[in-house]
Amino acid sequence: MGTGKTSVGKRLAKHLNWDFLDTDAAIEEISEISVPEIFRKHGETRFRSEETVLIKHLLGRKKLVIATGGGTPLQPENWEALSQLGLIIALFAPIDTILERIGNRNDRPLLKAGREEDQRLLLSRQPIYNQADLIIDTTELDIDEVVDEILGKIEGRIKDETKN
Repeated sequence: MGTGKTSVGKRLAKHLNWDFLDTDAAIEEISEISVPEIFRKHGETRFRSEETVLIKHLLGRKKLVIATGGGTPLQPENWEALSQLGLIIALFAPIDTILERIGNRNDRPLLKAGREEDQRLLLSRQPIYNQADLIIDTTELDIDEVVDEILGKIEGRIKDETKN
């Protein structure tokens, strides 16, 4: 949350001439209800099941950059499916940077409990995020710098994957 996944993902996809998909936006489009409304009306469990269905539906797709919600990779079946789709890249920023970036937006259902609780949420997820193929700290980088860093680190791997 607030690390730049969507902005970076869109720019990376454009640079690669690939499709881009933001899972939260796709779920909102399919369900015709916003993510905060899904959480409010149906709960987190329902939202997580929607994520899993969507991720599994993407299996077999090529040349696709996916920006997932922060909780998506926590489900082992989602992690497995995402790893089958390609490289998993985790974008990182400290909690204070994240809170500064998202400001007072109320479209983040899990980031409303206060700084300490938000920090606990981030720390509880970190062991999963640390399993990514590539981890980029976005704290001091703008979108183009993050994209350049990703491209520099995955250049050979992308060529190998697009041959298949």
